[in-house]
Amino acid sequence: MRELVLDTETTGFDPFSGDRLVEIGAVELINQMPTGNTYHQYINPERSMPNDAFEVHGLGDDFLRDKPVFKQVAQEFLDFVKNDRLVIHNAAFDMKFLNAELGWLNMPQLPMEQALDTLAIARKRFPGSPASLDALCRRFNIDNSNRTLHGALLDSEILAEVYLELLGGRQPGLVLADAGGGKSDASSADAWRASKRPTPLPSRITEEEAKAHASFVEKLGDDALWLKFKN
Repeated sequence: MRELVLDTETTGFDPFSGDRLVEIGAVELINQMPTGNTYHQYINPERSMPNDAFEVHGLGDDFLRDKPVFKQVAQEFLDFVKNDRLVIHNAAFDMKFLNAELGWLNMPQLPMEQALDTLAIARKRFPGSPASLDALCRRFNIDNSNRTLHGALLDSEILAEVYLELLGGRQPGLVLADAGGGKSDASSADAWRASKRPTPLPSRITEEEAKAHASFVEKLGDDALWLKFKN
């Protein structure tokens, strides 16, 4: 299962009042494990940066002036996202901006059901407790010391760690037998299967042991089960 942990930075709070995207960052997970594949793009908002927003992310007019406008990167972004799940903290905010930008270009928008909101998960799991990204980092002992300013890619990387902790740890999809011999519920996790080794391991059976085994199987007759799996 492919998921993209995503974050954006903007000029403000409302795209329909003139605010625009200025940065998109995303981290790819496969079966809830980071692959190292990321998406990161700064965007020229084609407007000045309000001081309040600049103090949050530090992206000013001079820095963004030579960056591409959203129209130039929109298709590349959609190609990266595809139809895979988007893991976002306060998803309604980021999806509102992404879909506003896409809508102005008459391009396909991202359905809200494609997004998974980690803020909602955190509030449900820890009712009444702070659920900001910084608060969750403190709760899970995740190092966010580099987060002096907000940044879409850095925040996505941090959120990926938080997301895995919200799911129960670094191996949330691992299915183990319980004490009674049954299996835990894996209905929400993809079944994991080990891939084949490109080079098989050498046999640890000695030649004498192999001959003794072959002699034993011959005595079992033509219907011996071992013969059905003989190479």
